[in-house]
Amino acid sequence: MEGSLRRNNGADAEFFYDRQSGNLSGASLVDQMAVYALQIGSVVTRPFGHRGYGWGCDVVSSAVAQRDIVVGLNADARFAIPFCDRYWSRILNDRYDYEEEIEVFLKSVADIRYTFVDCGANFGYWSVLASSEPFGRQTVLAIEASPDNAARLALNAGLNGNRYRCVNAAIGGSTGGFVRVAGRRHEAFSTYAVADDDHGAVRRVSLDGLLGSVLDAQAPTVIKLDVEGVEIEAIEGAKNLLSGDSLLICEDHGSDRAHGVSYHLMNEAALRLYIFDPADCHFVRVEGPAVLDRVKRYRWVGYNVFATRSSVWEDRLQSAQWICR
Repeated sequence: MEGSLRRNNGADAEFFYDRQSGNLSGASLVDQMAVYALQIGSVVTRPFGHRGYGWGCDVVSSAVAQRDIVVGLNADARFAIPFCDRYWSRILNDRYDYEEEIEVFLKSVADIRYTFVDCGANFGYWSVLASSEPFGRQTVLAIEASPDNAARLALNAGLNGNRYRCVNAAIGGSTGGFVRVAGRRHEAFSTYAVADDDHGAVRRVSLDGLLGSVLDAQAPTVIKLDVEGVEIEAIEGAKNLLSGDSLLICEDHGSDRAHGVSYHLMNEAALRLYIFDPADCHFVRVEGPAVLDRVKRYRWVGYNVFATRSSVWEDRLQSAQWICR
């Protein structure tokens, strides 16, 4: 499954950007100008939820060769993306923090040994980080339904010493059956059931179905769930896992003004729910729609809610602090 980095005309030098130092290497003058344009575009569009940023990436990409750029997320984390990718190019702006509430929380629990389950892992951003030294070098299981994304996921595992396990499967409410992945954007694929002999079908698994063989129900677990519309089904397929010492990080999309995922977690799964409040720069308990209505500002953005029954995880959520910028 693991592929290799795409380089420019067989060049030996790796195209690399270090977020910590801001250094760019392996870049031609045109590449340097393109990176600068992508950075400026992120700064300009960030106050609007990066609305229109993808269009700018398309314009810049028309002027450069198709290749991959490796981004140094920290001294122990390398993450390869297609140059001028509409979604991931925002991380070339070192002032931009992708899902900062997850990063701050995972850093704050680096002293706890847990298994990180990255459901809908995409290219493996969180798998790379969670398994890195600043995050405690956690055991990571990365699950991705799209075969193309899974190849990228494996590529990034290889760039980081294959320190996390990759699984090409779709998360569902039960184990069994097959799905096909559809969509034009790698960050917004959807799945639908197909026959087992359908070309391109991938198997469906539930999180509870992985208990015993891959996951330990008794071990502390953090689950990142980003499965594009199948969240509630996936939650139903994780009842046993969520009854233990686990924390679920799940997307409640800005387009859902009824907050269906959050209400399911609170009312049906009986979990205590938290969300990052940017107004106060800390996690707040969700007990009704008011905080969700305020935090979910943009209809085109996904927002993360944190759900648990564990007092340990809840204490860490309440104590996590950082300075917003």
